[in-house]
Amino acid sequence: MQKMEVQTSRNDIHEESPDILRQLKAHIKMETLIPARFRGAYYKDTGRPKGNNLESFIWYFILRNFIGITEDTVFLIVLKYSPALYGFCGFAKLPLASDITTFRERYGGCIEMMFHGMVEITEPICREIDEKKAGYWIYDTSGLEANVKENNPKFMNGKLEAAKKIAKTNPEYNPYKGVYSLLPETAEANVNVKQQYINGHFCYAQKFGIAANGLGIVRHLAFFDERFKDRHPEIVSQKTDNPDLDKEIADSASLKPVLSDFFAIHPDFKGNYHTFLGDTGFDSYDTYPMLRYDFDFARMAIPMNPRNSATAHDHFDDNGTPLCHVDNTPFVFDSVCKGQNRSERFKYICPKSIKIKGQPNPVCSCEHPCTPNSYKCTYVYPHKNLRLYPGIPRATDHWDNLYRHRVLVERTINIIKVDFGAGRHKSFSSFSAKAELFLAGISQLCCVILAHSINKSHLFKSARKLLRAA
Repeated sequence: MQKMEVQTSRNDIHEESPDILRQLKAHIKMETLIPARFRGAYYKDTGRPKGNNLESFIWYFILRNFIGITEDTVFLIVLKYSPALYGFCGFAKLPLASDITTFRERYGGCIEMMFHGMVEITEPICREIDEKKAGYWIYDTSGLEANVKENNPKFMNGKLEAAKKIAKTNPEYNPYKGVYSLLPETAEANVNVKQQYINGHFCYAQKFGIAANGLGIVRHLAFFDERFKDRHPEIVSQKTDNPDLDKEIADSASLKPVLSDFFAIHPDFKGNYHTFLGDTGFDSYDTYPMLRYDFDFARMAIPMNPRNSATAHDHFDDNGTPLCHVDNTPFVFDSVCKGQNRSERFKYICPKSIKIKGQPNPVCSCEHPCTPNSYKCTYVYPHKNLRLYPGIPRATDHWDNLYRHRVLVERTINIIKVDFGAGRHKSFSSFSAKAELFLAGISQLCCVILAHSINKSHLFKSARKLLRAA
């Protein structure tokens, strides 16, 4: 009975798939998405009209990512026995797995160029969906784990055993901390695959930066390969004895180069992004003025990292909230004050001041008032300390409601790495890993275009639901 149900399900999918595939090609005009330089490079290498068309390879990767198959050998077998899918790709001759690998490694730069072009195409769509959230620039870093021996658990266990032997002769030596110093910095098969601390575990991966907007749509991908590091030598950090600190230094160091590249590629986007969101790894005194004055971000929602904080002075807490002189009770944020020829100010009032209906000002209810005025208020000037006052008051409901959008970049990373397979496509080749990363980004942007075309923009995050809706 179970086998019959599976067979019926497959037949249903097979019967429906041609219409779905026709809808996909009808709404995504591949000829307008492929840059002319990409087309010129491909046909210069292969000769026209010999071999398979460029569009066939691009459709192959998009369809593979939509379906969720990461192994090329598996998907090629699927194409071989599925006339509908084979016809959709439009191959003149079914390629070999080695042909797919060659395409990735030879045209990685052109694939990246195509991704950046699709970011330009989808920007107006994002603005149409939600103008405000489209102006958020949410940034994080992650890594693509490589298929190298250093990622084998046996390799890690061997290093731990070596550390335990050292601990036997040195009782003060902690083997679990010491194993970090015994790990090689790079993988033997590829020096670009480096030892990292990602998502709470050690691994050997190739790092990348990713930016999404407030809708969770990818806006930028930066693969930290040798080409990127040659352009930005400042991103290279020295390894310390603290894995968390190593990660933090790399994240914060990557921010300015990535932003510089983003606005160099998309100069018309300058001024379109007003809000930056990042985790505590980006909290430093230099980050805030760089974001404000170099890249025109009006608000910077970055939680404060206690390790980067000096001792708070007498009348402010770590969030920059003024404190009562008497009992150090935090004041309550009231409003943002602006005036002609006046700097922007944040107004805070005493928590013991009560607003009474019909009266313009609150009334102090304190038993021992510290001022003869009807209530106590104070002002802070954000431009004097952008870290404490990054364009939005910390420790307020407004801050909390804004910062909760940061999780969208984590979800976008999951879509890129898991749903579209960039993280599951294990390879020790930097060229293949980079191409797969940008192909995954292209796949998400195709979802955005398709969802907008069929008036179902809320479905762009799920390729499977989107195909069913189409």
